[in-house]
Amino acid sequence: MSPDVIAELVAEIGPLWHERHQALLTSRPRRRAVGAGAKHKLVFVDRLLAALVHLRHGVTHDVLACWFGVDRSTITRAIGELRPLLAARGCTVAPGTRLRTLAEVIDHLGASGQTGIIDGTEIRVRRPAAGRKDREKFISGKNKQNAVKSMVVTDAAGRLLFCSPAEPASCADITHARQLGLVRLLTDGPFVEVLADAGYQGLGAQTGGRVVTPPHRKFKKNAPDWYEEIHERQRKAHSSRRIRVEHGIAHLKNWRTLARHHGRREHMTDIIQAVAGLLSHQQTATILGDAHM
Repeated sequence: MSPDVIAELVAEIGPLWHERHQALLTSRPRRRAVGAGAKHKLVFVDRLLAALVHLRHGVTHDVLACWFGVDRSTITRAIGELRPLLAARGCTVAPGTRLRTLAEVIDHLGASGQTGIIDGTEIRVRRPAAGRKDREKFISGKNKQNAVKSMVVTDAAGRLLFCSPAEPASCADITHARQLGLVRLLTDGPFVEVLADAGYQGLGAQTGGRVVTPPHRKFKKNAPDWYEEIHERQRKAHSSRRIRVEHGIAHLKNWRTLARHHGRREHMTDIIQAVAGLLSHQQTATILGDAHM
């Protein structure tokens, strides 16, 4: 991340963190004068840097504690405080413009006349403890591993617009999209073309053709040569348009905490949305920088 992006994060997140910290102090019965008591060994800028390094490179809390010269619990507490603040920022599409919900994404695509692309991505997590009631829900039928799933939305250029809250990986892609309200938003909202893979076949009929998936295969056996040629051409044409969302997911997975998560599954939603917001902010800053050159 560039120094300019980090400086913007300090200016944006700093007041929110201080406000929460002061609210926590005032909620306690005061036994000391204002300003008394122990001072922070880890200032806010260092807390933010520790959280960013942890998200980007997956550095353990013990190593970060050695780097910053504090106790491990201080790093754990700092990351736990900043992670929700980073997740709440949403995805940056322009200076001062953020998309935080799927409804805002659909409105943005409709207003700008852009095509959206959706796909699901899985992130491996620790196996739930034996005897847990919903232990089997985290097993992915595709990858045969314990994981959580999130739906990613990008524009036609591959810029991140939205990452959904994490769900157990046993949930099908099309079911997850329906639970997020995608069908209702596309039906009741502005006309938006959304590209998707074969895992979302069926949404096209429910949304009046707004969700475009690969063509169905009419011949399962002994297909004529002319049909094979047409079907393959249509499939490749659709894939070449949809591939941008795969690039967006690849950029997400470059952040070490999303390559394989070793922490608590309950934190995955905040981690996914925090990384998506940081990555989209960086992408926007890069685009603006190229435009001024």
